Amino acid sequence: MSLNWPLMENNIPREDLDAVIEFLKGEPILTQSKNVVAFEEEWSDWVGVKYSVFVNSGSSANLISMSVLKQLHGSGEIILPTLTWVSDIASVLQCGFKPVFVDIKLDTLSMDEDQVLAKLTPKTRAVFLTHAQGFNGLSDKLLDGLREKNIPLIEDVCESHGATHKGQRLGSIGLMSNFSYYFAHHMSTIEGGMVCTNDENIYQMCRMFRSHGMVREMKSEEGKQKYIEENPELNPQFIFAFPAFNMRNNEIGAVLGRNQLKRLDANNAKRQHNFKYFLDHLDPQKYKTDFLLEGSCNYALNLVLQKADPDFCERVMQTLQDHKVEFRRGSAGGGNQLRQPYLKGILPEDEYKKYPVVEHIHFYGFYIGNYPDLEEAKIKRLCDILNSVD
Repeated sequence: MSLNWPLMENNIPREDLDAVIEFLKGEPILTQSKNVVAFEEEWSDWVGVKYSVFVNSGSSANLISMSVLKQLHGSGEIILPTLTWVSDIASVLQCGFKPVFVDIKLDTLSMDEDQVLAKLTPKTRAVFLTHAQGFNGLSDKLLDGLREKNIPLIEDVCESHGATHKGQRLGSIGLMSNFSYYFAHHMSTIEGGMVCTNDENIYQMCRMFRSHGMVREMKSEEGKQKYIEENPELNPQFIFAFPAFNMRNNEIGAVLGRNQLKRLDANNAKRQHNFKYFLDHLDPQKYKTDFLLEGSCNYALNLVLQKADPDFCERVMQTLQDHKVEFRRGSAGGGNQLRQPYLKGILPEDEYKKYPVVEHIHFYGFYIGNYPDLEEAKIKRLCDILNSVD
């Protein structure tokens, strides 16, 4: 009997749709308005930051963060993980930075801090860290090293809503952080993302970059007035400070986000329980079960083979397919990003071979959907099936 296990299930339930319907009955403004502002404020409170800017995707949040960084610090190098989503690296390239890559650690799937610290140079403009698949990618060693050299940390928390470092929510620690509300993530606004920061100047810049670079998007009257005085020949309603984008979201997305945020903590607790239960019942001789779970909040069940065995890997994949369990090989973003066509001609031809840990994940790492409705009996059955593969 098949398990019929999709990557995500019931992530926008009836109660969210009812909230949208009630909102629409009021003949509301649908473009960015009061609900967007309220969602930004509620999200800031939840994460533990001063400011949040709601945008149309996590990828847009990446691009805005890199654009602001470029304006503040100019060209240079950005240190990136080899396991991440394409838009992290794409945003670095699109803003004219040089990407510098490091391998990951197997127990968190996030950047190896020793390699990060070893690659810091006077050209480094930031470390753009991905908290992969719900794991906490931070360490005190990394944070202390960056602080000592005054290197900004940008956190990609798109896959890790609710994860923490020493009790502090991820996304509240770096200079800027990015979140995604894609359907398969911890919560969803269908499409959507957020840029967060504690820096008031960066907040104003993010608001402008979200909406064509328009000065009127600033919340600071003093900041607006400065631009108006410096550009007396321009209509104050149409002063464009940066060659920016239209990355606004809308009121419907904000209504969904506000409603989903009410359940996020409870749903995350279920996900944390599911992942631990999954690891506790896997065969540690065949699969990795000793991930660092302190502070993690995983929307995926990570399945990593202990050994680089292509034949065993094929049997595992066939078994998952036979039981209708949807999975993704390579985990976050499909594995080693350095193998992707978009980096050909930018990196040396064999650069991808220098990162053995992500190479293992590329071929022998998978993720399976982890959502609040999963039952222990179903997880246990999946473990039994996986453990039976020879």
